[in-house]
Amino acid sequence: MAKKILIVDDSSTVRQVLRLTLENAGFQTIEAADGTVALAKLGSERFDMMITDLNMPNLDGIDLIKAIRQSPENRFVPIIMLTTESAEDKKQQGKAAGASGWIVKPFKPEQLLKAVKMVLG
Repeated sequence: MAKKILIVDDSSTVRQVLRLTLENAGFQTIEAADGTVALAKLGSERFDMMITDLNMPNLDGIDLIKAIRQSPENRFVPIIMLTTESAEDKKQQGKAAGASGWIVKPFKPEQLLKAVKMVLG
């Protein structure tokens, strides 16, 4: 069965690129436009992995990760931050919150797939 990945980004274009890249590689995807929508989906579905943006309205990526890590059933779900932010302090905040990896936009599809496969094992 295909691994299920939650894509969280406020840009519909980025979500579409991620969805097409991941689905063409055999993954199943679900999309959320921000962190609050993602938390609602995490409450009703199980995911093998999550890819989230950092800067989003309502609930940003770091606060989303902190909330996810508080949940026993999602504590160990791999999470990749996909963001335009490349500052070291932001990366450290993401890592401290519980991010499993960090990819800077713009990204190449093969770079994303390599990271996804590495994180999923």
